Amino acid sequence: MTRQIALLLLLTLNVNGVFAQDGIDDLGKSLIKDFLTDVFTLEGSFEQSLISAEGIITELTSGTMEIERPMRFRWSYTEPYEQWLVADGLNVWSYDLDLEQVTVKAQAKALANTPALLLSGSSDAIESFDFGGTFVEDSTTWVRLEPKDKNAAFNRIELGFIENQLLRMAFFDNLKQTTVVTFYDVKLNQQIKASRFKFIIPDGVDLIGTPVTSGTVDN
Repeated sequence: MTRQIALLLLLTLNVNGVFAQDGIDDLGKSLIKDFLTDVFTLEGSFEQSLISAEGIITELTSGTMEIERPMRFRWSYTEPYEQWLVADGLNVWSYDLDLEQVTVKAQAKALANTPALLLSGSSDAIESFDFGGTFVEDSTTWVRLEPKDKNAAFNRIELGFIENQLLRMAFFDNLKQTTVVTFYDVKLNQQIKASRFKFIIPDGVDLIGTPVTSGTVDN
């Protein structure tokens, strides 16, 4: 059994069960609160799996991530293809290096009611979600959150904490697909160069969309 399938089974063990006692729920709420208020930067590597409704892994990707809260991040996919996702506080840039194509969207609209908002947003990002409970499996404490916006592209997110550190995430979308992300070699609250969150369109690359050129960027 692959690690990704094992994790998927772990995440669904509680479907017909009862979430842990109130004390465990309090722990889950505390973990989320501490993450949103105490973590300013986050960097490391990741593995990401897309799992179909039938439980089949349809896509495996990996790379590195850098986050500076609020509202800046850089996800660099390296396998099986190279792609960058860069949020500078105003725009989200998606750069496909093989296609030599960049798509840009206004960040506020692109990230609204998404799991990315929890990772990169300010401490009040939690207000867009309802608490769905906490359960513990082996060494991982899983916290379930559900978007308040019923038109969101996913119906729940589960955050996995090991020794009080966020190391796993799972998103369950409206197509009954599951995206599982596992973080490795995580470093917290270390300075990241500002240039990592700026995107300059390379020469000869096609641009799709119009970037926002003014607004408020939190420092």
